Amino acid sequence: MKQTGGRTDLAVELREDFSEDDERMKGVTVKEEYYKHRKVHVSTVRITDASGAEAMGRPIGTYITVEAKGLSEGEECFRRFVAETLSEQLLQLLEAVDGKAKEILVVGLGNREATPDALGPLAVDELVVTRHLILQLGEEFRKKYHLTSFCALAAGVLAQTGMESGEVIKSVVREMHPEIVIAIDSLAARSTGRLGTTVQLTDTGIYPGAGIGNNRQALNKNTLGVPVIAVGVPTVVDAATILQERMGEYLRKKGVPEAECTEILREAGEEDGQVLFVTPKGIDELVRRAGETVAEAINLCFCKELL
Repeated sequence: MKQTGGRTDLAVELREDFSEDDERMKGVTVKEEYYKHRKVHVSTVRITDASGAEAMGRPIGTYITVEAKGLSEGEECFRRFVAETLSEQLLQLLEAVDGKAKEILVVGLGNREATPDALGPLAVDELVVTRHLILQLGEEFRKKYHLTSFCALAAGVLAQTGMESGEVIKSVVREMHPEIVIAIDSLAARSTGRLGTTVQLTDTGIYPGAGIGNNRQALNKNTLGVPVIAVGVPTVVDAATILQERMGEYLRKKGVPEAECTEILREAGEEDGQVLFVTPKGIDELVRRAGETVAEAINLCFCKELL
């Protein structure tokens, strides 16, 4: 049964709402890759025109989703393979945005004290930053180890600092003059199976809190003056979505027609306007592992020979 409704930050889930022959999808292309030996699925959704952007509710740009169910099982060799795959995809995005960039700022968004929102700060903790090394040891050192100069910041949240994370990041960008910003954040998904096991990369920037209806200041080229690549992992799912999944499976087994199923689920979703987000029991371990994987992918891009 096709998933309908429910909050999500994932472009791949939004695309699932439309049939292949839907006229509104003429401005949206999808490329699929599957690494069978590792069971890793890579989807690239490209929104190419205004009609596609309007239908999807997302800006024109590229959205890469790496789905790796095995991340939840904790095998280190598998996690490293996912990090390498993410690194390859991230390098492609960086090359397309600005292949000559020499200064990059990595920002970890979210609240370190709230486990489902701690992905950004935890990932920043695992980065091997290089800007200070290059400043101290010089250009010869940079060339010897094939380094890209990058620094990192965990911006905190409004309740902790009294400042919007966007305000903090803007100030750092004005002072440091990076050519690209990479923003890491927790996301919302519709599918419980994607929590902690899926990574989305996009060249369109990020709207912190959008997936849970708590929109903060956008981080993109318009607001920061430089391209922003967003890296996110879903850590929460709308409770109404879980209800839809379970009810949908039950109704389908009972032979209820598709149109009637859709109407029943729509009415059930509208019955209670309260929004509730849930997260899995082992979210602390999922977020830790996801943070390590994202950080390793970034390290592989910029300082591989130091690892």
